[in-house]
Amino acid sequence: MRSSVLAGVFATATVAQKGAWEQCGGDGYSGVKTCVSGYTCTFSNHWYSQCLPGTNTPAPTTLQTSTTKAATTTTSAPSTTTSPTTPGELKWLGVNQAGGEFGDGIFPGRWGTEFIFPDNSAIQTLIGQGYNIFRVGFSLERLVPNTLTSAFDAGYLKNLTASVNYITNAGAHVILDPHNYGRYYGNVITDTAAFQTFFSNFAKQYVSHSKVVFDTNNEYHTMSQDLVLQLNQAAINGIRAAGATSQYILVEGNQWSGAWSWNTTNTNLASLTDSQDKLVYQMHQYLDGDSSGTSPNCVSADIGVQRVVGATAWLRANNKVGILGEFAGGANSLCKTAVTNLLEHLKANSDVWTGALWWAGGPWWGDYMYSFEPPSGTGYTYYNSLLRNYLP
Repeated sequence: MRSSVLAGVFATATVAQKGAWEQCGGDGYSGVKTCVSGYTCTFSNHWYSQCLPGTNTPAPTTLQTSTTKAATTTTSAPSTTTSPTTPGELKWLGVNQAGGEFGDGIFPGRWGTEFIFPDNSAIQTLIGQGYNIFRVGFSLERLVPNTLTSAFDAGYLKNLTASVNYITNAGAHVILDPHNYGRYYGNVITDTAAFQTFFSNFAKQYVSHSKVVFDTNNEYHTMSQDLVLQLNQAAINGIRAAGATSQYILVEGNQWSGAWSWNTTNTNLASLTDSQDKLVYQMHQYLDGDSSGTSPNCVSADIGVQRVVGATAWLRANNKVGILGEFAGGANSLCKTAVTNLLEHLKANSDVWTGALWWAGGPWWGDYMYSFEPPSGTGYTYYNSLLRNYLP
């Protein structure tokens, strides 16, 4: 989850033609419906058409009827080892586990006071219901307290690894999430060599854990786009150089890794390479007014689909697969419909979407509006029965 608010996410400008990848049609859309040269306004679903490369089928002028709020799928799937094996079914559905990164700015901090790792009993409850992936946040400053290339803090690593072992021994995957926004002690990470060394050292700790998934960093933002590319590639290279060849790697993008802007912001990340062909592009998407996840209110029943459909097209056009690493909605009927439509879209496009993780669980959330911590978290009590319909 990002820590600041963006303004004008869906602001429109008066232009003669829409630019590459921009919205150009859909139910209720009143803007420009023609695209710049080389792009055609292409029907994605009943409420969203987009300027895509080439001369694809133009958007229909009349709305077609449908009983499901999911975007049209194609018959061809990416030739990648990360693609789900069952069409129309997600590979992963899970919950973020926040706590290890809490107490930002208080370093090293104290276990149980500034930070905490997941509650095993809550994890077991979720695994027992069928959730099969958990994203565990941690702090780089606590794991490597001096420099990115320094020795690990033994106590912090031990506690993190205890969570890893519990989750993987129970049969689920665990995403290791340096929840640092591309920063270290508040400064943008620019030393790609040190970043690669950190990931090489880190991956060596889990080289034999086949159910470990490496996340390169949480929500890069307000950084050079080329630097985001280079940091991601350095992390990939470091992980593979450590001998961790069986694990998936989740790469994240600039602008808080937002799905809503991925196809206009993070286009250069299509050039990332992995010797093991196990990259998954991790995006985040919330349903409130500015995609920040700071309000329980959702814009509309279709807002989730509207905000990810461009990313869906980008993944398919670039022969990539993605995962929605963070999503959530408030405990109200409009958001429930929006979450349902979003999950239906991911499921219908499971050739390019591997899964999704709710934000968030963790023992310290209390009455937080999205809390998915059993047994009484607000999000858990309101959404658990819905999300279980999409379990693999």
